[in-house]
Amino acid sequence: MTEIEETADVLKLLGDKNRLTIIALLNERELCVCEIVDILKTSQPNISQHMRKLKDGGLVKESKRGQWVYYSLHIQDKPYIAEIIKQIPSQRDKLQSSSCEANACSN
Repeated sequence: MTEIEETADVLKLLGDKNRLTIIALLNERELCVCEIVDILKTSQPNISQHMRKLKDGGLVKESKRGQWVYYSLHIQDKPYIAEIIKQIPSQRDKLQSSSCEANACSN
């Protein structure tokens, strides 16, 4: 795959509103699927599918803690994504208004 094809694929991933929102949320802090489900008011399978696509696209990485998987941005090798993220409206207010606390997944 050429560099331009890879860039096009990554930009296609960001063309989805939910995935773009997830990237903006992860720009604030790492999150588990349960937190993203709560914030976006959608199903766990839906979020898991988006996370798989973002992981396959090399935009997020996961770390397992116990039975929970936490996601964070992984864009060090894609500086153009960092520039795009600077232009995305902050999602900090969604994190603050979420009823799912950071440790809620462990309940």
